[in-house]
Amino acid sequence: MGHSEAEKIQEKLNPDWEKAFNKYENVISSGTEAMRIKATVKLAHFCKYAPQSILARTIPILAEILSKVPSNNSSQPIQEAAVYCLKCIACRGDGGLVIEIGQSGAIVSILRLLPHSENGFERVMIKCLWVLVNFGKINREIVARNGLEVIINMLNLRTDSTRRYLLEILSALTLLREVRRVLTSLGGICFLVEAARCGSMVSRERACQAIGLLGVTRRVRRMLVELGVIPVLVELFQDGDSTTKLVAGNSLGVISAHIDYIRPVAQAGAIPLYAELLQGPDPSGKEIAEDAFCILAVAEMNAVEIAEHLVGILKEGDDAAKAAAADVLWDLSGYKHSVSVVQNSGAIPLLVELLRDRNNEVREKVSGAIAQLSYDEEDRLALANAGIIPLLIELLHDDSVELRDNAAEALISFSEDPLHRDRISVAIDFPSFQNMHNRLTRNHASDENMVRSLRRMSIEQLTWNPDLV
Repeated sequence: MGHSEAEKIQEKLNPDWEKAFNKYENVISSGTEAMRIKATVKLAHFCKYAPQSILARTIPILAEILSKVPSNNSSQPIQEAAVYCLKCIACRGDGGLVIEIGQSGAIVSILRLLPHSENGFERVMIKCLWVLVNFGKINREIVARNGLEVIINMLNLRTDSTRRYLLEILSALTLLREVRRVLTSLGGICFLVEAARCGSMVSRERACQAIGLLGVTRRVRRMLVELGVIPVLVELFQDGDSTTKLVAGNSLGVISAHIDYIRPVAQAGAIPLYAELLQGPDPSGKEIAEDAFCILAVAEMNAVEIAEHLVGILKEGDDAAKAAAADVLWDLSGYKHSVSVVQNSGAIPLLVELLRDRNNEVREKVSGAIAQLSYDEEDRLALANAGIIPLLIELLHDDSVELRDNAAEALISFSEDPLHRDRISVAIDFPSFQNMHNRLTRNHASDENMVRSLRRMSIEQLTWNPDLV
């Protein structure tokens, strides 16, 4: 084997990257167009092996190639090779090179070239932008300032394989508040719903999050529903990973916060999914599910279905899930439906039994639900028949202040009912009973005074008072 052949093999196994960079720099500055294209494509192929320090030094060179305004199509091949190379560089490392590409001015050049490109050049630029916005907030800000309308205009025109990349670029941009603020006026809401429907799960989750943030306003919420967002969010809620389920459940809760959408959300299958979330390990998931149930339960048919799921949780859930279910029943028991949803669900005997539970949180939530149920005559009778009164009297001795207060509140309701008054006479002298009775009396008097005060104020007074305007 000759000396030169050995050197070539050694160079392939352990290349001199500094020498290679200098050679590339010389070719770009003085080589023919064909040589420049060949060298740039070769650089792209070596990106996965070259040190990041070397790749960082090539970024300004590639950005300079893109900054040239082509007089005709002659510059397109070298610019296409440069964009492809930047995409390969952006995929390296921990994101540092992505930031350097953004700071080089390359993104602005790509956005300038994109509307006038086609075929392969267009595809490689879109894919490059996709990488850059997925791995850098600064890059998202650059695209938002210089190319948001470009992306939306292309989504209006493209139906080929590049559409998915454009949708994922848009979903990344909606992480920015300034993008969400103008998206409606630019006609981009329909594409946001589409981005939540298809693409990678990461992108769909981003779109879902933006939908929840935008859906807070009544006008945008109506637009989203008309665009079919409810089944899209339910699908994400069902099929997403644990984080996506939280985001989808939260966004769906935002959409449901209007009387017209409460039933459609339930009919799309949301209630069983919220029941699963309520039983999950994440405390924020339980909170999302509780809030959603309180909204959805405004419709009586929804409340009936929700109560059925809550009963199942009271029977088979763990302590945290039982406490959360009792908390929701606490809220549901205050709703004025045509029937007692909680009583008809069979929850009352379970609540009474759980009042004997060893878990203090479960007992506190259950006692709160029972206190609320005791205000209704039919529910009060069902509670009494289930044996609640002796348990409530016993709870007046409990160490937990919340348990004592809830028990006293329920017993006061029983004391005002001629059917049960005699059975709770032994509790009347308990300090916790007397304290709660006095507190409720003061609250009732305060509420009456507030009503009388508001009646004395005219509409003109409310409008005139500068502190109230």
